[in-house]
Amino acid sequence: MKVLLLNTYTHGGAAVACRRLENALQEDGVSVKLLHAGETGNRWPFYAERLSFLPYERDKSVRFSFSPANFGKNLSRHPWVQEADVLHLHWINQGFLSVEGIRELIDLGKPIVWTLHDMWAFTGGCHYSGDCTHFQQSCGNCPYLGKPSPTDLSHRVWVRKQKAYSPTLRIVTCSEWLANVARSSSLLKDMQISSIPNPIDTTVFQPVTNEEKRNFWLSKNLNPDIPKLLFVAMNVGEERKGFRFLQEALQKLRAQHADLQLDIVVMGKVQEEALATLPYPVHALGMIRDQQELARIYGASDLFVIPSLEDNLPNTVMESLACGTPVAGFATGGIPEMVGHRQQGFIAPQADSKTLAEGIYWILRQADLPLLRRQSREKVEVQYANTIVAKRYLQVYEDMLVMNANASGKAAKK
Repeated sequence: MKVLLLNTYTHGGAAVACRRLENALQEDGVSVKLLHAGETGNRWPFYAERLSFLPYERDKSVRFSFSPANFGKNLSRHPWVQEADVLHLHWINQGFLSVEGIRELIDLGKPIVWTLHDMWAFTGGCHYSGDCTHFQQSCGNCPYLGKPSPTDLSHRVWVRKQKAYSPTLRIVTCSEWLANVARSSSLLKDMQISSIPNPIDTTVFQPVTNEEKRNFWLSKNLNPDIPKLLFVAMNVGEERKGFRFLQEALQKLRAQHADLQLDIVVMGKVQEEALATLPYPVHALGMIRDQQELARIYGASDLFVIPSLEDNLPNTVMESLACGTPVAGFATGGIPEMVGHRQQGFIAPQADSKTLAEGIYWILRQADLPLLRRQSREKVEVQYANTIVAKRYLQVYEDMLVMNANASGKAAKK
């Protein structure tokens, strides 16, 4: 069996998940390749795609929140596509595949699995719809557009998808939350939809010893006796990431528990002026690419906080749990599926900074932290380890190959 994974980028959350699946499948003996935009030549479709949306956008804050998929590359003739037995789509926006490009792959007659990392596949163009449920009908009157109307750009993209899609597509979501939302959509409701989480290498992401934890913070010139709260951010200005609720929660925590010492450790690209608003000492580590270093940071932290308002199955949560570090976050997307309330951390109602503050304090001062750490690690070993996820996908591939062969046999008899 030859499997080809397709994802626009080699960086970002979907790319990380895709790379990890590639490794997991290889460990299981599968012949697998990953095709991304960097392998297919020039970047003009990316620029054409972004420019085509500019006349329609509500404002620049939504510029990368909506993808019309007008432009892309015809990958149906690519030699890796031609030789593959199974095509496995992941995040394919921003000039990699247009809606019509998806149809060109469908027309090859090969089994196609599509893992959804956000809502785009079943909306009129947005990656997360917020409170909007227009995708349950036919889109239109889109809140991301400057001039919404019943026949606006979102409706036209929805119509293009309706014409392009085929019931032979096998849809996989990373979380049960997204699977249920997809089943409610007008575009995917009649397709087979299942939920398979992203995998993680539990030999890389694993707990550290108390001595390793202490030595790690000493190497960063930080006091190892002060609890460390970890926060990961690529863009704190992106509303759906909920940074303002982290600010509010920490301010409430400081006001209610003045004796609590706490260091905030931040990974990623962040604006210094945003971090300056936090009421505790902040230590920015910048972008960390090395997986071993990432694991050490997670393992050495006392808790990881994720205040996202929209998310699917965040890699960051899985990484933290794999390293035995409990998580505090909102009841957002697939996060409650990953973090059992008071089992692997604490889940607060969405946008409730007061309860989030209570959850942070509970983990640091009231919970049985060794038990939380052990249960966090066990959750990952049972549900997200490479071999477990790889076998679930292999079953999907094998089922589709059998169905495809049966369909071809029936067509030949006719």
